Amino acid sequence: MSAARETLTYELFGTASRELAHQVADDGFEPDLILSIARGGLFLGGALGYALDVKNLFVMNVEFYTGVDERLELPVVLPPTLDVVDLTGANVLVADDVADTGKTLELVRNFCAGYVAEVRTAVIYQKPQSLVRCDYVWRETDRWIDFPWSTLPPVRSRSGSPGH
Repeated sequence: MSAARETLTYELFGTASRELAHQVADDGFEPDLILSIARGGLFLGGALGYALDVKNLFVMNVEFYTGVDERLELPVVLPPTLDVVDLTGANVLVADDVADTGKTLELVRNFCAGYVAEVRTAVIYQKPQSLVRCDYVWRETDRWIDFPWSTLPPVRSRSGSPGH
């Protein structure tokens, strides 16, 4: 992996989320709901919700990364689990911060399959090795990404957190 890093600032995040919203709108896709993959996708999901005038926002908690370039073997859905009844027949836009391996997005997309009318994916960054080719991508990179919400250490670390 390249030692160089991609740095996203909050200001640049604002630009990225607006440009992604334009991609979705220009494509003619009208999501009924936005499904954010927590935690990184929460920021994009909220921003897209406002930019696309979508008030139905849902969250799936999926854990994969445990640290810088440290991940579990497979992504795991954490409780509470989303009720598929809420998704049935809907046009769903899945929002996440990055498609790295693509395994998390694949898990969420497969979770939606068979229930939704259509599912599309929007990410700020997509890496070349991602299994999932996202529908809406702001930038492609092969670098490690420093996101503004996760670059600084927590104000207060919780017991049981990785590395503590």
